[in-house]
Amino acid sequence: MKQNHWIVILILCIWFVISFVTNIMGPMLPMIIDSFGLSLTLASFLPFSFFLAYGIMSIPAGMIIERYGGKASLLTAFALALVGAALFVSFPTYHMVLCALFSIGLGMAMLQVTILPLMRAAGGERRYAFNQVLAQVVFGAASFISPFVLSGLMLRMEGDPEADSPVVHLLRGVAPAELPWSSFYFIFTIVFILMLLLIFASRFPKVELKEDEKAGSAAHYKALLGQKKVILYFLGIIAYVGTEQGLANWMSLFLSQYHGVSPEGAGATTVAWFWGLMSIGCLLGLVIVKLIDSRLMLRAFAFLALLDLAVALFGPREVSIVAFAASGFCISIMFSVVFALALNSVESYHGAFSGILCTGIFGGALVPFIIGGLGDLIGLRYSMLFLFVTLGYILWISYWSKPLVQNETVSLRELLRLSKPSAPKGE
Repeated sequence: MKQNHWIVILILCIWFVISFVTNIMGPMLPMIIDSFGLSLTLASFLPFSFFLAYGIMSIPAGMIIERYGGKASLLTAFALALVGAALFVSFPTYHMVLCALFSIGLGMAMLQVTILPLMRAAGGERRYAFNQVLAQVVFGAASFISPFVLSGLMLRMEGDPEADSPVVHLLRGVAPAELPWSSFYFIFTIVFILMLLLIFASRFPKVELKEDEKAGSAAHYKALLGQKKVILYFLGIIAYVGTEQGLANWMSLFLSQYHGVSPEGAGATTVAWFWGLMSIGCLLGLVIVKLIDSRLMLRAFAFLALLDLAVALFGPREVSIVAFAASGFCISIMFSVVFALALNSVESYHGAFSGILCTGIFGGALVPFIIGGLGDLIGLRYSMLFLFVTLGYILWISYWSKPLVQNETVSLRELLRLSKPSAPKGE
């Protein structure tokens, strides 16, 4: 299959946009709470609206790409995101922001489902694994830098107007003075328009979905949902995404409430390192999974995450900051391992099963909502103990899972031998 380098680059840009837009919510949440005077329960509806869209759109998005193709799906996705961002900028009230985040979430969910098979078609089968790892690196890089960009922009928006650059001056003009953080969604509006233009002007390869990428029929879903293990793995994805977003969305506010950490300063930096260390953990996990059974790796990381969470919630200021950042590393391999264990535990209908599992991204709406609701009753520190339940469930998966196909492992010596570059012919 001939590679289309421009489309691969465009897809990597889309991954960057998805990550940046999705994961800016965590460091921004304390600012939104302060601007609107929200309780933790009302604040939790913000990530709830965004990730509810993921739960709703994941399966329909697969059906849309099957019927209308990759280009039409991408255009639809960015149009939905553009509508949401434009609503955010035009009517920055709490209730309208909820609607805007839901629309953006629909777009981001549709993008994520669409670009997976599109990457295979554009980059070729032989480079698919490499391109997927590269996409993961780009995704992590965007998550890492987004809090720093937010922090830097807020410092300039709240600084001396006489020292404004043209860009900051423009953003001051479109964002209400009391809601400087909303200027980010004006930037997103421009980005979504540019992406729509680029996609419209690009020629995309025809996407022929493999069996494990097809959405599947109603009969397939009925057959799968009748199996107990399918439900248990679905709950595992809910538990993981809920843990990830529960940490990302609430750690900055936790550090502000209990340790006096500035959300725009050290709070944003902690969230950035949470995502940065998660990316490092994912890359390291690619090596570890070659050495040991994936269930054992999942068990070790789950135990480490439970210990780290306890330190983050009850440790002193500096220790808590480091532990929250390190939690990204501790949970880094969980999504990919649980997803792989799930798919390797059924004999057929992998495309439909993938759709069911992706619907579990709804956990990113559910768990932060539970934490926020409990936080108003018992305080944020004790409400975040709910994450011990989600991490405990992931730990439990490592004990009961029995995949039909186990990951192939090699010895460390063999891995080192394979990693050495081959000598050129003729030497």
